Amino acid sequence: MGIYGLQYSQTQTGAYALVLEEEGGTRRLPIIIGSSEAQAIAIELENMSPTRPLTHDLFRTFAQSFSIDIQEVVIYNFVDGVFYGKIICSDGKNEVEIDCRPSDAIALAVRFKCPIFTHEFILSAAAFEKDDSGEGIRPITIEDSDAPLETGGFAQLTEEELEESLNAALAKEDYEEASLIRDELNQRKK
Repeated sequence: MGIYGLQYSQTQTGAYALVLEEEGGTRRLPIIIGSSEAQAIAIELENMSPTRPLTHDLFRTFAQSFSIDIQEVVIYNFVDGVFYGKIICSDGKNEVEIDCRPSDAIALAVRFKCPIFTHEFILSAAAFEKDDSGEGIRPITIEDSDAPLETGGFAQLTEEELEESLNAALAKEDYEEASLIRDELNQRKK
C-alpha cells in the first residue's frame, strides 16, 4: 500500500482520514487517525524538520542506535470498524512483531521507508474503488482539509514576514500553523 493522502475527517471532530492506495490496483483504504498522528505523518511526507524530535522521530533514533530496523508494517485485522497494525522489526539476528495502532505503524513506516501491507479480506471489507474517470481524484495533504484552522491573515503578510512566522511556528512546534504558512509561500511562488 502507498499513502495517497490525509484529509480532515468530516465525520469525526479532530480526526483525519489517512487514505492508503493499493499499489498497482484500484482500491483505496481510509483509516481514521488522530490529529497528532496525522501531523507526524504529514511532517515526514513533506520533509519538514521540527526543531525538536517528535515521538516517532525519537523511536527511529532509539531503534537505529541499537541497530534495530523496521522491515515492514502490516495492517493485519479489521474488526467492528477498528484497524489493527503491527511493525516487523529486526536486529539482523532476531525478528519481532510488535502490535500497534496502524497510525503509529505508518508514521514509523514513512520514517524507516519500509513497505506497508494489508490483507485482501481487509481491502474487501473496508476499501473503496477509486474513480476510473480521474475526476475529483487527486492526492491530498493535511493542508487541503476543511479543518477549523485559522489562517491568521497570512495572505496579507510579506514573504519576509511569512518566513519569520514560519520560523516562529517551527520554534514553538506548531506544525499545523507552519504548514499553512508554507502553503501560502508555495502559493505565491507558483
